[in-house]
Amino acid sequence: MKKIIIFITLLIFIPFFIVIVYNKSYKEIELNYINTRYIRVKRLKTNEIEVIPLENYIVGVLAGEMPIDFDLEALKAQAVASRSYALKRMEYNKEQEYDVVDSILNQVYLDEEYLKKAWGINYVKNINKLRTAVNQTIDQYLEYNGSVADALFFSTSNGYTEDSDLVFNFECDYLKSVDSPWDKEVSSAYKTTVTMSLEDFYKKLDLPYNKNLNIEIIKRSSSNRILLLKINDKEFKGTDVYNKLSLKSTDFDIELYGNQVKITTLGYGHGVGMSQYGALGMAKQGYTYEEILKHYYQNVEITKLKN
Repeated sequence: MKKIIIFITLLIFIPFFIVIVYNKSYKEIELNYINTRYIRVKRLKTNEIEVIPLENYIVGVLAGEMPIDFDLEALKAQAVASRSYALKRMEYNKEQEYDVVDSILNQVYLDEEYLKKAWGINYVKNINKLRTAVNQTIDQYLEYNGSVADALFFSTSNGYTEDSDLVFNFECDYLKSVDSPWDKEVSSAYKTTVTMSLEDFYKKLDLPYNKNLNIEIIKRSSSNRILLLKINDKEFKGTDVYNKLSLKSTDFDIELYGNQVKITTLGYGHGVGMSQYGALGMAKQGYTYEEILKHYYQNVEITKLKN
């Protein structure tokens, strides 16, 4: 009986001691900056507005926007892009109640309390990796012609990024299409296939049911994304089909198999600015974060905030 009690006690306490030893082997590093800039973040779950030191916010954005196992140079590129994006929103919204929301409507932001629960015993190791990325790019942002660059980004390209005016209806010299061949090798979202019934397909597009499905691609961009197409003689913008069908990209192919519609997409996201998985692929090939940023954002300068 004593042996059983000892065995059960060991089963209970050994994991506890392992956690203690594991956590003690890591010491939290601090962010190396002076708190001179704060960002007003609206938390959508509570509708509260939190005023957060900018660099702390960037750590939380890295946690929300990029997988923790990404190479450090990719995380550093994301830190600079996200800081630039945040500074631009602070410019745009300085007369408003808040600067950004904490979701994909702007940038996903995860606070430390959430991360401690989500990461458990890996919290210190993971937060140190993100703080290292922020510390090594502290106060850096992208500048174009003397102004903060609007550093848009997305998950995965189809091999190229897209011109901003073809997606967001504003032309921007540093948000032009560039090649991004790295995504195919590193992103599981590079090629995706979804299937739905023909009935659902028509319903989502507000089209009358027709057992025949005729697709005519009218215009593609230079990056092969669909700009305009016809579905059973009705014209659609590629972005409208992308949104109505909740596709991952506007580079898609639609095929009918009996009463099922198969849609294959290349890439994931709007396609403008930096491809995050492209950044990962570049980092894996030895590119620095500066080289990554200057590839995806043409003719920008990496500048440091003045306190």
